[in-house]
Amino acid sequence: MRLTQLPGNLLRLLLPLAAALLLSLPAQAHKPSDSYLQLTLNNAELVGRWDLALRDLHEVLNLDQDGDGNITWGEVQSSESRIFTHLRRSLDISGDGNRCTLAPQDMALTEHSDGLYAAVNLRGECPAVPATLEVSYDFLFTLDPSHRGLFYLDFGGVHSSIFSPSRPQITVTGSNLGSSQLFFRYLREGAWHIWAGLDHLLFLLCLLLPAVLRREQGEWVPAPSGRRAFWDVTKIITAFTVAHALSLTAASLDWLQLPSRWVEATVAATIIFAAINNLTPLVRDRLWLVGFGFGLIHGAGYASVLSGLGLPAQSMILALLGFNLGVEGGQILIAAAFMPLAFLVRCKTWYRHGIVVPGSVLAILLGSLWLISRVFDLRLEGLF
Repeated sequence: MRLTQLPGNLLRLLLPLAAALLLSLPAQAHKPSDSYLQLTLNNAELVGRWDLALRDLHEVLNLDQDGDGNITWGEVQSSESRIFTHLRRSLDISGDGNRCTLAPQDMALTEHSDGLYAAVNLRGECPAVPATLEVSYDFLFTLDPSHRGLFYLDFGGVHSSIFSPSRPQITVTGSNLGSSQLFFRYLREGAWHIWAGLDHLLFLLCLLLPAVLRREQGEWVPAPSGRRAFWDVTKIITAFTVAHALSLTAASLDWLQLPSRWVEATVAATIIFAAINNLTPLVRDRLWLVGFGFGLIHGAGYASVLSGLGLPAQSMILALLGFNLGVEGGQILIAAAFMPLAFLVRCKTWYRHGIVVPGSVLAILLGSLWLISRVFDLRLEGLF
């Protein structure tokens, strides 16, 4: 079945569905909401900086005072006291069970890969030099459970952690570098970001949908051999995984520097290409090479998730290893779960005409809307 043969009613159904789905998702599908908290404890004195996305502050405090749909730096500055009050309520620090003071000092504008942030300088102190520091974080979790607080602490060594709704409190001992905890935490976060990176997941599904079929006379027909189908998809996923890991590592370590906006736009274009290839094959042979090339693009896109942490080299390498294994392991598990089920139903007409074709059309629509929003830097949330 070709795209032009799809019933008009189906297209009319899919278009508003795609628009509704996209409007409910962020334009930066690889980059969920993050804040960046860096603290240094020198004896009993605390010094730090907290970078928070303007769109997140707006969601909590409604910074758009004139209601024109745009947030200006003047509007942010005029709300400084409200912002500082909310931040004091969102962060609590204790040393050996005794509460430490930590107050915002001033605020400046900075930029991360996904937009503008308020950089808030912090200063405070603990009653005495602590052996253990407890940090409680409660910013945006109620409104956005996908939010993460990326935390860097210099306290008798380097400690890196991630705050989440399931882990809003972190306890650090000054002599504990937490290497194993850091590795497994980033391993979990890498697997979690498979689901947060919806464009990445959609591309992977576009590769998997026709994997149990073969093309004959312009139509999809069931693949006769499960072994051949599994071997073909193994080559594609392996090539994609290797390339993804290479570019993610290179970009995160600043060996490869590409404009995040255009990387994300290219990620959207790969979805469109993969989906069109399911309807009218543009590439028939050596699909693993296509998987490798597109894996390089998607890996560079995922690097934005790890940007801005300010980690020293030894911690960054450990975090990258855990995050890489989490991402790659997650997508391999998705493929391993999908392929046996798809092979069992490959002979069903409803799989070919009711899932592969409409699913690819929906992917084209979503990919196109993502592409437009990223090329023209449109903020679907209406904040910028």
